[in-house]
Amino acid sequence: MLKVRIMPTLLYRDFELVKGVGFDSWRGIGSAMQAIRVYNMREVDELIFLDITATREGREPDFELIDDLADECFMPLTVGGGIRSLDDVRRLLDVGADKVAINSEAIRNPVLIYDVARQFGSQCVVVSIDVKRTGRSNEVCTHSGTKATGVDPVAFATEMAKLGAGEILLTSIERDGTMEGYDLELMRQVSEALPIPVIASGGAGSYENFYQALTEGKAAAVAAASMFHFTEQTPLAAKKYLCERGLPVRL
Repeated sequence: MLKVRIMPTLLYRDFELVKGVGFDSWRGIGSAMQAIRVYNMREVDELIFLDITATREGREPDFELIDDLADECFMPLTVGGGIRSLDDVRRLLDVGADKVAINSEAIRNPVLIYDVARQFGSQCVVVSIDVKRTGRSNEVCTHSGTKATGVDPVAFATEMAKLGAGEILLTSIERDGTMEGYDLELMRQVSEALPIPVIASGGAGSYENFYQALTEGKAAAVAAASMFHFTEQTPLAAKKYLCERGLPVRL
């Protein structure tokens, strides 16, 4: 059985890290470089770095920034935000990213996922899917949750897997930043439909939430931001908790 991964998420906007609730009410929480240096010491499995305004502002990824951060990052680094072309992916990998997270462009131009997987391998392609509940159904949203697409997340994730995505980063917009737990029904629906790993995101507030996402939600990995920024909980303690509950982790 593959080992469970704990993945802190860094959200970057206007030269600093931020965190909000429901993709809104953003507040600054410090330096990306400082956060990476802290996580280097906390036995993190992987790190996710997302520039949340690059796509909305029509910007390309900040390659110089990623180069600087990757030099200090001693764990696998997934980078997202502003990726629109094969060349963007190539340049991010060249400056030190291990994986790329593609969100809005996967909706606009799904062939990009196929092209990236063919050129660089599925192992470096993460499709980031932000989901909002509308009535009794869910729909994929793009541009940091500001644009509804009407697309069903299970159908979309299935298409992305067929095109060559190696993983899905699945975020519940309503749960984001609440620390009230993941949307387990959404996680389970997507995870059970796919042959590739799903990373649970949006709502983690406790180690038990991790356990629920991995067991009830059938996720393969868990991502979190607020609980690591605003509580005393740590990735290492999370892994020890999961190990005690019988899940395989890297210790």
